Amino acid sequence: MDILKTATDWAKAELFSTPFFIVFGLLFVVASVGFWQLGKTEIARAYIIPTLVAGVLLLTIGVGLYFTNKSRVVAFETEYHNNPTTFIESEITRAENTLKEYKTIVFTVIPVLIIVASLLLIFINTPTWRAVCITTIAMMVVILLIDGTAHARIKAYKAELEVALGQNSILQ
Repeated sequence: MDILKTATDWAKAELFSTPFFIVFGLLFVVASVGFWQLGKTEIARAYIIPTLVAGVLLLTIGVGLYFTNKSRVVAFETEYHNNPTTFIESEITRAENTLKEYKTIVFTVIPVLIIVASLLLIFINTPTWRAVCITTIAMMVVILLIDGTAHARIKAYKAELEVALGQNSILQ
């Protein structure tokens, strides 16, 4: 098993998925501009700021993750050639920490935020709060969609790392 290729393939898959944050961020920004230019009703005007904020947040997440994973691809080869066992162990630790973060943030906090926004949507009837709640729900759904696939990838990557660590320790 070539763990360097596995690690590089995983990071490249992450590089492929992070632009989706950017695409959705741009869509939210375009929607904000559309509401600003074409919005005639009070509710349409109320969407201008929330969709702009959601767009900027998604763009920031996408750009940050893209450059983080881009630099990781370059660093993998150097780290692996310095000490393969240490590389595998550090990647397993990083994958475990990331999986814990997914469990806490993506699969606990985000659904709670969606529920809270849904409840506020029911009980608060002002255009601004409705726009904030609906935009929040939309942004959280986008994050869940993208991070759901990333979670599956890193879980599989961690399993491959553990197999490689076992094989590596047998060879030594």
